[in-house]
Amino acid sequence: MPAVLALLMVGGVAAPAQADTVFSQQWHLDAMKAKEMWRTSTGEGVTVGLVDTRVREVPELAGQLLPGKNFARAEAEEQNEHGTTTAALIVGTGKRADGGEGAFGLAPGAKVLPLVIPDGQGAGSTAERDRAVSRGMAPAIRYAADSEAKIISVSFGVTKADASVREAVEYARSKGKLIFAAVGDSSTDEPPVKYPAADIGVVGVTGIDKNVKAIKKAGIGITVDFSAPGEDVISACADRAGLCRNRGTAVATALASASAALIWAKHPEWTAEQVVRVLVNTAGGPTSGAMRNDYIGFGAVRPRIALETPGEPGPADRDPIPDYRTASPTPSGPSPTKKEPDKAGADAVAAAMDGGHSGPFWAALAVCAFGVLCVGVTGPLLLADRRRMRLNRP
Repeated sequence: MPAVLALLMVGGVAAPAQADTVFSQQWHLDAMKAKEMWRTSTGEGVTVGLVDTRVREVPELAGQLLPGKNFARAEAEEQNEHGTTTAALIVGTGKRADGGEGAFGLAPGAKVLPLVIPDGQGAGSTAERDRAVSRGMAPAIRYAADSEAKIISVSFGVTKADASVREAVEYARSKGKLIFAAVGDSSTDEPPVKYPAADIGVVGVTGIDKNVKAIKKAGIGITVDFSAPGEDVISACADRAGLCRNRGTAVATALASASAALIWAKHPEWTAEQVVRVLVNTAGGPTSGAMRNDYIGFGAVRPRIALETPGEPGPADRDPIPDYRTASPTPSGPSPTKKEPDKAGADAVAAAMDGGHSGPFWAALAVCAFGVLCVGVTGPLLLADRRRMRLNRP
């Protein structure tokens, strides 16, 4: 039994000085039913290659970090320690140096391989920033591709596609890696998805809040694939207080990567394509009933459902996302308003289910022929949906 899991099961964590426990402040872990999941999987045996800024070994990350590599200038590394936060969201153990309770990551049995890149701040124009980030990102992704990491989590993006990053992504995919990337945050309304999240073969992730709504000013577009908690998320960090309140698509990307680690640890024989298919199968899709939309993608990742009732993982060598997009494109009708983006009803972010069918059901309904063939395709999916909804009622 992993040490982290044993600690959780016996309740062997001391209460912090404040009235509320740290875990109780991590709403995303409660909503995703983390303690229930950890009885099945903590992500043990899975490494996540984290492409971000500097990662400091705060107490919650002791023993959780593998020797990584720095692809940023020394001064850039010192300026930003955002990587500490995203690493802690993935593999934080909840253990403070004084024996008290700290913040947990979603996959505390996994490991993180820190790959430091510059964030581009201070580089000058947007184009200069993009070049600085891409110069670090491309070799970092290649390094992760040649490592033991099964998952690559990219926290940053650039506004224009970069050939070297695209080639690095293709190389990593050829090595069987599963790549998640933040769709990006902006100061403007409805910004486009950034690269590499917008690249083929990369899973683009956006954030949702406690009310299960897409966070404002995050990337929007056809290459938004999944959503995860990205607002008011508490984690361990490099700040003096040791705890930080976080927001953004990088936060959501770390949690999506951790979700995949939980699933892959239970099913090590699966390929990246199969893990993605199960994430799609079990995502809490838009309440409109559409397969996906440009705000939350296929919906909120739900690793608990994926661990309990994953459905058929499908072919080992076929990426399901392009097929699903073709089968059920984003509706051509009015988009959700800026004030009220569509909701992703899922226990990943709320106790109550949305009550809609899963994405695969709608995809099958969209592409099947009338009559017996249609019933044969959608019937089993309808039964599976009903079973899934019963399992997720509060």
